[in-house]
Amino acid sequence: MTTSQGAEVIELLRMRLHALNDLALTLKHVHWNVVGPHFIAVHEMLDPQVTAVREMADATAERISTLGGEPVGTPGALVAERTWSDYAIGRAESIEHLGALDMVYTGVIEDHRAAVRATDEPDPITQDLLIEQLRSLELFQWFIRAHLENSGGRLSTQAQTSETGAARKAGEQARNQP
Repeated sequence: MTTSQGAEVIELLRMRLHALNDLALTLKHVHWNVVGPHFIAVHEMLDPQVTAVREMADATAERISTLGGEPVGTPGALVAERTWSDYAIGRAESIEHLGALDMVYTGVIEDHRAAVRATDEPDPITQDLLIEQLRSLELFQWFIRAHLENSGGRLSTQAQTSETGAARKAGEQARNQP
C-alpha cells in the first residue's frame, strides 16, 4: 500500500470510527429511553449490541493506529466531523425507537459497504475487518426489523427517509393494529 493509499484508508476508518462511536451512544440512549409494552425485550436486546459495537470501534481505532494514524474518539471530533444529524428521538414507545434505529443502521451499513468497496484494492486487511463488522451490523438490523415487519416481509416504515418519519410511521402502524 502506498503512503497516499494508507492516508485514504486511515481517513475512511476515521469516519467509520465516528459512526461506530455514535451508534454505540445512540443504542445506549434508546436503551435508557424506550418505554411501552415491549420495553424489556428491546431494553435487553440493545445491551449486547452496544457491547459489540464498542468492540468494533476499538478494533477500528486499533487498525488506524496499525496503519500509522491517530484515532480520535472524542465527542467534539465526532460531532464536528460527522456527516449525519444527531438522533432525534427521546423518550418514546419501543416500536418508534425501532423504526428510527432501522434508519440509523441503514446509514451505518451503507457507509460501511462503501468503505468495503473502497478498500478492495489498497487494503484487503481493512476490508476484512469491515466485512466482519458488517456481519454483525446486518444481524442487529435484522433483529430491529423483525419488530417492524409483517408476515409478508413489508416494513411498517417502508419509504421513510428520516428517523423521525420512521418512528412516527412505526408508531402509527402499531396503534392501528387490532
